[in-house]
Amino acid sequence: MSITSTDYETFSAMLSQENIIVDAAEVQGILCGMLAGGMTADDQSWIEALSDVVNQGDGFSGKAKTQIVGLFNEICQQYVDPDFTLALCLPDDASPINDRGSALLNWVHGFLLGFGLHQADLTGCSEDVKEALEDFTEIARMDEKMKDDEESEQALFEVMEYVRITAMLCFHELGKSPLESENVTNSVH
Repeated sequence: MSITSTDYETFSAMLSQENIIVDAAEVQGILCGMLAGGMTADDQSWIEALSDVVNQGDGFSGKAKTQIVGLFNEICQQYVDPDFTLALCLPDDASPINDRGSALLNWVHGFLLGFGLHQADLTGCSEDVKEALEDFTEIARMDEKMKDDEESEQALFEVMEYVRITAMLCFHELGKSPLESENVTNSVH
């Protein structure tokens, strides 16, 4: 199955045009965190929660809502894909390293926010998930400027890959796939 990835620059430009003050990375991070925290894919309250967090509670315009729903559906597909295809919505590799690093911090911050909206009790989580969330908290606090050199590029790549894999780990432990949501719904009848 071919799964497309939302373009960071295009999506961020749309958010800016709609006067939404976050970037594409943070929006994707929030949605990934909500799903990884246990929100079911068919729970439609996410759009309202997202507008509360990123749009001062105002509803999204038709264009913004369509694109945000598209991003949400893309994340759902990527999370359940057996090939671990989650693609972080970040600036491309040609962008300055500090822009990519800043977007990654926004993504991680968004993930922690979204995760917290759906998973307040960590007592039932594995040690791996607890450690991952602690790592994400540390990553979100980073604010040093990076040198534009090969060593920094490699370090950023490794952190990005760690974040991607860790988000999938959290989803696979606590998230609900669309099939699980259907089984719960069908078993109630």
